[in-house]
Amino acid sequence: MLRCAPCLFTEAEKQSRVNALLERLHAKHNASRPWQETSKVVRQAMEKRGQMNAAGHQLLLTCLETLQKALKVSSLPSMTDRLESIARQNMLGSHLSPSGTECYITSDMFYVEVQLDTAGQLVDVKVAHHGENPAVSTIPYLQDKNFEEFSKHLKGLVNLYKLPGDNKLKTKMYLALQSLELDLTKMMHMFRLATNANTVETILHGSVGLLTARSGGHLVSLQCYVSPYDVFEERTGSQLNFTDTNVPRSLGVSVSVTVEGTSSIYKLPIAPLITGSHPVDNKGTPSFSSVTNSNCVDLPASFFLKMNLPMPFSLSFIQRMGNATGIPVFETPPTLSPLYELIVQNQLQEEGGNPLTAPTHAMRFYASLPDQQHCYFLNGDAPVQDGHSLQGTLVSKIPFRHPAQVPALLDVIRHQAAANTLIGSCVKRTFIKDDTPGLLQFEVCPLTDSSFSVSFQHPVNESLVCVVMEVIDSRQVSCKLYKGLSDALICTDDFITKVVQRCMSIPVTMRAIRRKAETIQADTPALSLIAETVEIMVKKNLPPAGSPGYGMGTGVDPTNPMGLPGVEGWRRVGCLGQEEGGWEG
Repeated sequence: MLRCAPCLFTEAEKQSRVNALLERLHAKHNASRPWQETSKVVRQAMEKRGQMNAAGHQLLLTCLETLQKALKVSSLPSMTDRLESIARQNMLGSHLSPSGTECYITSDMFYVEVQLDTAGQLVDVKVAHHGENPAVSTIPYLQDKNFEEFSKHLKGLVNLYKLPGDNKLKTKMYLALQSLELDLTKMMHMFRLATNANTVETILHGSVGLLTARSGGHLVSLQCYVSPYDVFEERTGSQLNFTDTNVPRSLGVSVSVTVEGTSSIYKLPIAPLITGSHPVDNKGTPSFSSVTNSNCVDLPASFFLKMNLPMPFSLSFIQRMGNATGIPVFETPPTLSPLYELIVQNQLQEEGGNPLTAPTHAMRFYASLPDQQHCYFLNGDAPVQDGHSLQGTLVSKIPFRHPAQVPALLDVIRHQAAANTLIGSCVKRTFIKDDTPGLLQFEVCPLTDSSFSVSFQHPVNESLVCVVMEVIDSRQVSCKLYKGLSDALICTDDFITKVVQRCMSIPVTMRAIRRKAETIQADTPALSLIAETVEIMVKKNLPPAGSPGYGMGTGVDPTNPMGLPGVEGWRRVGCLGQEEGGWEG
């Protein structure tokens, strides 16, 4: 039998083979190679690498961005590297001047010039739009090396030109936006000239609210509504001293003004339309020139008011805005949802956290006040019209085509914001056990788009009473108390109205009503005797002569001046729980 020779190398043989390989590598490295051959090898290697896909390219940019953020910017090269990285992230071009102290971030429609000194410190920032000379920008964030905010400005500039058509058409749309901004600025100044309004009054009542001019990539902002809790110090109750310069842009409800492409053609102004510098009345209303072919052009675009946060609107309010502009708010019919559910989710989102994970407890919410504990059930499914519940949807932007349409749109926004504020005042993340002693129960039930009822147990008797609140507009809320004829007096309608308009809060108002009832009871020892007398008169069908004006005045149906449903209607929507007894305002 033949035996195979062993094939294993000794250690000495292995070392010898390694040395031979290294000698060959050294010889190949030291040998001179023609440039053409080197170029050919590099080209072949690049061809073999293949094309990077979009996902890989995005991953590479993300990694580069992470590395750039980790690097400290302390010199001119590191500053320009960071600016060029930010430009790439926003799909913009960039290049440096020969001296390296000017960095240009460019696109087809604008460029940003960042001027630096030799140490990399900011000297100036200028923005030039297509066909314009560069203007000094109010982008202060690079001074503090706030690159994230600077990137947001660039993103805003990019979004400004996300318009249909070629550069010539985009330039016309930008001119239209510029003209609109000039008119809106003039409208605010005219309102103040006529009314001498301060900052908060301008926000609440101004024809265009409080206007903040466009800055870099931040659009023109119109602040149009704040609640009492936005302008009062929570601990002291004193009013905050807001001015045009220190009021936060995020305070209350605001809209941004922009232009966007549409599927329809609209005639938009490319020149300011306001004539003269003085208002035509004591409200600051300006005079507009007629729309002609010389000051307007047909464009596949319209102006938009973009909400700072999507806001719940009822269907009828959406129709009001469309009627005011002649342009539907939605190009296709939106998906509708119960309005109160939208308000709840919106309120929880404003309070922070994930509204979808918040414990809504089937629309039950709790309020902890200094001396009272409340539980509120929002009965948003109650039928209001034709057996259907109140419906609405979130609105993020509203189209329009003329500066004169802005005041009417802001009035609708303010009206809806006021109604949402009242309903939202019941929505808190607070949780109180249902068996807590002294926990007061309330039911909030919609009646119309802008009115609702709050039902609760009478503070003195064991009957059910109801307060109806109607948000007439953002400035006026009308309140009416409905109680049994034999029930003790709680407070006047005027008292409730004043409290609501002061605080725009249902829990605070309910607390005030209860405390007022306790005060009346303490100050009126004979009240129980009066109540018994009234009850006897009711049973005998005798009218209580000379009684206070709670539904006893003259006129058409004095107990129901707002056209609200009768007793059966109240019971149907869940406001009344009694089977017997008369009801008066």
